[in-house]
Amino acid sequence: MNSIKTTIVSSVFAVIILFGAATAAGQDGAQQQQNTLRDVERLYVGGLKWLKKHQQPNGTFAGGGRDTYATQPGVVGLAVVAMLAHGDDPNFGPYAKNIKRGVNFILSQQNKSTGYIGTSMYNHGFATLALAEAYGAVLDPERKVAKGLTNAVKLIINAQKPNKRHKSRQYRGGWRYSPESSDSDSTVSGAQFVALMAAVNAGIPVPKEVTDEALKYLERCQSPADGGIGYTSAGGSNGPRTAIGALAFALAKKKDKQPFKQAMNYLYTNEGRGASSHYYHYFLYYASQAYFHGDPKGWQRWNARNVATLKEQVQTDGSWQSNFGPTFATASSLLSMALNYRYLPIYEKDDD
Repeated sequence: MNSIKTTIVSSVFAVIILFGAATAAGQDGAQQQQNTLRDVERLYVGGLKWLKKHQQPNGTFAGGGRDTYATQPGVVGLAVVAMLAHGDDPNFGPYAKNIKRGVNFILSQQNKSTGYIGTSMYNHGFATLALAEAYGAVLDPERKVAKGLTNAVKLIINAQKPNKRHKSRQYRGGWRYSPESSDSDSTVSGAQFVALMAAVNAGIPVPKEVTDEALKYLERCQSPADGGIGYTSAGGSNGPRTAIGALAFALAKKKDKQPFKQAMNYLYTNEGRGASSHYYHYFLYYASQAYFHGDPKGWQRWNARNVATLKEQVQTDGSWQSNFGPTFATASSLLSMALNYRYLPIYEKDDD
């Protein structure tokens, strides 16, 4: 896989140089793209080395200070996905042991009878995503990942059921903080939806009615005024939540529908709001994918700005900082650049 990765990256640079030779403007654009890709690789490797250095033997991380989120399975899951997204061999590459430790920690945090991972649906969603991306890539002779992923998906499906019986139609179809919750919010629902779509990519069956109901809930959270996504209902739109909704619509192959178009229009119109959000790195994780599924030129512009900003913000040790600790910030920052590699199934773009 390392040789394949080298060939692909080299081909990307070759294509850029080839097309850039046409005109002076093309040369400038090609040079900028080439510089961006070089920055991505340098920043990405630096971040991965930081994660590797700060991973504990049990698979969690210790970023120092108030990095309390580093021991949660959801954040461990995002770090695992960031490692997988670089394209190194997950079984014999430089981060193989770290990936295995992270996956094993996630599985150790799973309730054997219910399939629930951790103590919140946020953790469960991101941890399930990691299992889905590891499934089929990481050697699993005892089928522990396969079983863990299957049970995690069942938990998400079952957790939607009490919600469907909520007295208010507004809250039906989504998820909230615990599997027993009967109401919903767009952020938790987005994490479950992305995990389910990753599981579908991995070959795990998910009833269509489950994802259809989730999409209906996210649509009910969309403001008819500005196209943004609210927290529990329409209104109070912001960048992070709207990026979540846009990504969900894209993964459901509904980019030709109004909900996706309106959500992307909100993001294009309000780009600065995500950057100034308290949930900045959370926004980066979802926005990078939303922009990728939108206009290609729009993603290129956003990607170049994002990489330039991350280049300014990176610490000397290769990490990034946030209110949620360096492990979460570093994993999210890396994942916001991971589409420059496009190795994970969840990052595949459907142009149909």
